[in-house]
Amino acid sequence: MRLPIMLLLALLCWAAQAAETAFTVRPTELKAKPFIDAATVATLPENQQVQVLKRDAGWYQVKARGASGWVAMTNLRFPAASAGKAGGGANQSFLGAALGGKRSTSTTGAKGLTREDLQTARPNPQALQAAEKLAVSKADASQFARAGKLVPKKIDYLEE
Repeated sequence: MRLPIMLLLALLCWAAQAAETAFTVRPTELKAKPFIDAATVATLPENQQVQVLKRDAGWYQVKARGASGWVAMTNLRFPAASAGKAGGGANQSFLGAALGGKRSTSTTGAKGLTREDLQTARPNPQALQAAEKLAVSKADASQFARAGKLVPKKIDYLEE
């Protein structure tokens, strides 16, 4: 009995560590380190399949075409089957919740939403009500600002 349980645990640990598959959404620079100004290792073409090895803030460490490096998270899309894992699991964005809780991710921009998600989006009245409960009046916001000793500052629009 003990051996099957240990085998199952080992299999679960292996599955958790298995690399995820993603695809580049545009030609993408593969960087040596997770920084915009890091050396470029290679340039991956649009729709290049990559194996995601690790995440560090807004960057994913990936392996593709025999090379390993880092790409900005906004340059990758994940297949629908693994999208929930890609975004960090329990971290749900408001936008994802507003789409009915489908494939919610906590990321930069609108990452994690496909064209199909946007085309088939349905209203989520509960998410809207939750957001509306967070609203404050102008008077409350002003009072909060005064309590924090914030001073209003007018900023003109930039000329075109």
